[in-house]
Amino acid sequence: MSDAPNINRSTERPYGGIGGGLPLISLPVMLAAAVWAFSTGGVAGPVGGAVLIVLFLLTSCGFYALQPNEAYVVTLFGTYVGTDRRTGLRWVLPWYGRKKISLRVRNVTSETLKVNDKRGNPVEIAANIVWRVSDTAQALFDVDDYAAFVHIQIETALRETASHYAYDHDDSGEPTLRSDADHVSERLRTDLRGRTIVAGVSIDETHLMHLAYAPEIAGSMLKRQQAEAVLAARRTIVAGAVGMVENALQQLSERDVVVLDDERKAAMVSNLLVVLCADREAQPVVNTGTLYG
Repeated sequence: MSDAPNINRSTERPYGGIGGGLPLISLPVMLAAAVWAFSTGGVAGPVGGAVLIVLFLLTSCGFYALQPNEAYVVTLFGTYVGTDRRTGLRWVLPWYGRKKISLRVRNVTSETLKVNDKRGNPVEIAANIVWRVSDTAQALFDVDDYAAFVHIQIETALRETASHYAYDHDDSGEPTLRSDADHVSERLRTDLRGRTIVAGVSIDETHLMHLAYAPEIAGSMLKRQQAEAVLAARRTIVAGAVGMVENALQQLSERDVVVLDDERKAAMVSNLLVVLCADREAQPVVNTGTLYG
C-alpha cells in the first residue's frame, strides 16, 4: 500500500460574469446622475453624488475582454469559482479576482539532448512538441508553473523514450530510432500525455526533429554503416550473378550449344562469377586452341 498523500485535483467548471454591454451603457448614466446630484442643493445631493461616483468606479473595475482561445479564471478571496471562455467584453463583480490564460496551441522544440539508446550508444536527439492548455483549473492551481512543468517533462519523456530503442540495425526486428520515427513519436506522445495530464495539458503532436550519433562515436558508426551497406550490395550482386549463371547453363544445355562435363561446368561457373561480381571490368582471354586445350 502506498503512503503517498491523496491530492485533490482541480477540475475546470464554467463560470463567468455577464456581457459587458449593459454595464458599459450604465457608466455614462451614473456619471451624469452624479453630476446632477452634486449640482443640486442640500445635503442629500452631494451624498448621492458620492455614492454614484463610488458605483461608477466599482463598475469600471469589473470589465474584462476575451479574445478567441483565451479564458479568464475567476476566484473569490482565493477560492476557485470557475472559468469564463466566452469571447467579447465581459463584466463581473469587481471583488472577484481574474487571471487570464491562453488556450492557443503552443509549439516547442526541445534542446538537443545527449542520451544513451537501448544498446548504450550515446546519441543526440531532439523533438518538436505541439501542446495546449485543456483544463485551466489544473494548469493554474495544480502545478506551480505549467509552462516550465511541460518543458521539463518533455526532456524527461524524451530521455525515457530514447532508452527503449536502438539507434538502428536492430537484428531482433524491433523498431529503431532512425527507421521507425513515427512509432517512436507515438510512444513519446503517449508517455508525455501521462506526465502532463496533472497540469491540464493536452499533447496534440510529437515529432523527432534531430537524431544523430554523438560526435565521439559518429566516425566509427559511419564506417560500420558503410561496411554494412557494402555487404548488402555484395549479397545482391552475388544473388543476381548466381541466377544469371544458372540461366546460362540451362540454356546451353537445352539448346545443345556445347556439352560440358562437371569439371568444365565448374570452371565456367567460376569464370562467370568472377566476371559478374568483380569490381573492375574483366580482361578477356582469347583461346585459340580447342575447348579443352
